[in-house]
Amino acid sequence: MKNELEIAMAYDAMPIADVAASIGLSPNEIEPYGKHVAKVPLDVLRPYMNKPKGKLVLTTAITATPAGEGKTVTTIGLAQGLGRLGVNVIGCLREPSLGPTFGIKGGATGGGRSQVYPMWDIDLHFTGDIHAVGAAHNLLSAMTENHLAKGNELDLDPTKIVLRKALDMNCRELRQIVVGLGGRSAGGVCHESGFLITSASEISAIIALATSFAELRSMLNRIIVGYNMSGQPVRAEQMGCVGAMMVLLKDTLKPNLVQTLEGQPMFIHGFPFANIAHGSSSLIATKTALGMADVVLTEAGFAADLGAEKFFNIVCRKGGIAPDCAVLVASVRALKMHGGTDLREVNDENVDALCRGFVNLDRHVMNVRRFGVPVVVAINHFASDTDVELEMIQAHCEELGVRYAISEVYAKGGEGGLELAREVMDVLENEPADFQMLYEEEMFIKAKIEHIANDVYGAKDVKYLPLAERQMAQIVQNGDDRVPVCMAKTQASITDNPAMKGAPTGWTLTVREVLCSAGAGFVVPVCGTIMLIPGLPSNPAANRIDLTDDGRIVGLR
Repeated sequence: MKNELEIAMAYDAMPIADVAASIGLSPNEIEPYGKHVAKVPLDVLRPYMNKPKGKLVLTTAITATPAGEGKTVTTIGLAQGLGRLGVNVIGCLREPSLGPTFGIKGGATGGGRSQVYPMWDIDLHFTGDIHAVGAAHNLLSAMTENHLAKGNELDLDPTKIVLRKALDMNCRELRQIVVGLGGRSAGGVCHESGFLITSASEISAIIALATSFAELRSMLNRIIVGYNMSGQPVRAEQMGCVGAMMVLLKDTLKPNLVQTLEGQPMFIHGFPFANIAHGSSSLIATKTALGMADVVLTEAGFAADLGAEKFFNIVCRKGGIAPDCAVLVASVRALKMHGGTDLREVNDENVDALCRGFVNLDRHVMNVRRFGVPVVVAINHFASDTDVELEMIQAHCEELGVRYAISEVYAKGGEGGLELAREVMDVLENEPADFQMLYEEEMFIKAKIEHIANDVYGAKDVKYLPLAERQMAQIVQNGDDRVPVCMAKTQASITDNPAMKGAPTGWTLTVREVLCSAGAGFVVPVCGTIMLIPGLPSNPAANRIDLTDDGRIVGLR
């Protein structure tokens, strides 16, 4: 079988105007970025956002492993499968970040015969949305530093500037830095700072949650850049540059329209990470799609303890939407890793490890059901899976009383997603959801954290480090506490320890700090050793990516 890039380059893609026409948009209602990508202006989308008619399906997964689970390929393949059934379907995905593309993960555009097109553009610069957010973030940072150096009328405390810099690359060396060296005339005011990856910027979260320019401005205004000498928050509005930030972000708020390899329309818009931010594509895209299609597919990053929990408690709450079904992606290989198999042996049949790994699947099925959402387990088929192993997963799903389907969308595209598509449609037609939130916004911050820790992660208790205690007290004092919590936690484990697989219980969640994303409308408990800017692995994907002399990209996946 050809690799992803070769398959995508061989695809005879439809002109983007034809894709737009399939969802009722004329050529005059889109803004093309070349032949196969377009942005859609907000005034065109507004009528659809206010008239939801479609059913919403969320794709989530078991806990991530190096063996692979396959949420994005499943979402795209499911869209293609539904298309083959004649269903009017639109998919909504996040935009890939350059950091993971050149790091350990690679691209995020699906794989095999279930991809979005053109994957090479989408995985790289795309329409420049992430770059625009980085520019707006760093403009705000520059204005804050300039205010500090030029009189500091707001009495900003240099030791309490919480706005860091943003960069869309995995640079571990920039996590903690000192800025302002050289004195006030040369470098400004010296203080500690650091970088976060652009997808972890609060502005990234805002772009994915705002549904109008007016709402975008209001949310940007509320961003806290630091605290003054009296401990009061200093906000972006006081820096006087929100108007300029709006100009930088004017096109970023418009969703991007592309297609699958079988011609289904896909909105790719928004890029918050799920282990740091809320991990969902934009509300604008999802609400628009619900007004255009009968079935809308969207994806939450990482596993159900991260992306799905945040989608339910943050995105659905903010957008006034509710999922009708969830697809929970699992693979034989990943479940064996949760059962103790080494990555080097993951292709070997090991029924004992598979059985031990079922606890992770069980926890995530329970996590989704806790919100009153019907679940279909998508068993993402790999060539190394044996019949015995596949039969064991199916038997285990029957014991759980959960629907399931084997998905072969990587190798077969939409044809390989027909079984899953039929199961999802049966749920949508015959099994209504009873969606409910896990907690109320009015609860104390600790109570919300502990609900998630106990009910979703399986922890017995929560330990708060002194910095987290001080920050929570500050957030309460400023009146920014009656909002959802957005947990920042490793994606490699249900716990806060990436080395712990399966579904441990009786452990203690450690919250080391609590950040206030007042503009986005949530607080961020930072747990364990999670970093806000990743590092590159020992063998980065960037080592394999190149451009030939005739201008062809190679090595992208």
